[in-house]
Amino acid sequence: MASIQKRGKTYQFTVSHTVNGVAKPIRKGGFKTKKEAQIAAAEIEAQLSKGILPHLKPMPFDEYFEKWFKLYKSNLTKTTKLHYDYTFRVIKDYFGGKPLQKIKRHDYQMFLNKFGSNKAKETVEKVNTHIRSCVQDAIEEQIIQHDFTRKAVLTWTNPAKKPEEKHLNYLETKRLRKAIYKLLDQGLGYYLILLGLTSGARFGELVGLTRKDFDFKHNTIKIDKTWGYAKRHPEGFGPTKNEASIRTIKLDIKTMAAFNRLIEILPPNMYGLVFYSPESKYKVISNTNANKLLRKTLEGLGIDPITMHGLRHTHASVLLYKKVSINYVSERLGHSDIETTYKYYSHVIKELREEEEKQTINTFENL
Repeated sequence: MASIQKRGKTYQFTVSHTVNGVAKPIRKGGFKTKKEAQIAAAEIEAQLSKGILPHLKPMPFDEYFEKWFKLYKSNLTKTTKLHYDYTFRVIKDYFGGKPLQKIKRHDYQMFLNKFGSNKAKETVEKVNTHIRSCVQDAIEEQIIQHDFTRKAVLTWTNPAKKPEEKHLNYLETKRLRKAIYKLLDQGLGYYLILLGLTSGARFGELVGLTRKDFDFKHNTIKIDKTWGYAKRHPEGFGPTKNEASIRTIKLDIKTMAAFNRLIEILPPNMYGLVFYSPESKYKVISNTNANKLLRKTLEGLGIDPITMHGLRHTHASVLLYKKVSINYVSERLGHSDIETTYKYYSHVIKELREEEEKQTINTFENL
């Protein structure tokens, strides 16, 4: 049974607690009324009865999150760590040093509503995922007993589609590929565009390719590294985005033949890079210049421009459109799981499902 004592103008509770035969009572003060102290003491006794040792010391949310991600996320790539740094700053700006124990579900929902008022869906989802993982560990450590992220409703804005999120349709892709082959002799950048289109690889993976990564006997390229092409990346060669990104991609004969001819005439460089550019700050064709070249090419064809990353979306969308299985597309893109593929290409999958639905109805109507 808890005892309540008055300390000046506030009240304190004492709950009996024994550890290995040694009395270790639990005390907490600062309650304005005796009733508040009794209610808090009852909660502590209920937790002890369930074998839960209460964590009474306030744990600032921002402080816990920072320690948590530095301890458990230390093996992440530099780019992914930046995402966690971003979430930490978001927590610090909104919650500050507010203790985890004082955050309720409605507090977290208010945070999501405000944060999502001017953010894209992907940003809100990423921040929520980071926080949920952190909160789960806080519960496991018995710092808090309730998951305040449970049943949270994510809100976001729906801004106009960014250029990098756009992709070409099948006929536009066909026209671009045909045009690129006519432009290959005008510069290395056109080879980069061609490979981005036919491989679906990420930009860092493309510029990280070396001569040895091309297997002309089996018409494949090996992706097991990236190249730092921006300030936020490690300098020089770096790891792939995730383990699933280490893969071998089979390419069409025409693309491989073009690169076979290219590699024979390329001057050597100390890194063995295919897309080496000695004048560039990062020693490879820059993402900015590649995007400009792609834009110029598409505008010349009368096609709305996309970015190099848009070529990756185009590659996947074309494969799905041609009924290639989503499992293979996910593997080819180097996604960590198939859910990522579903998330990015749900629009294509929805279109295909509607088409398959019509085919199903027609099949039974014509039986």
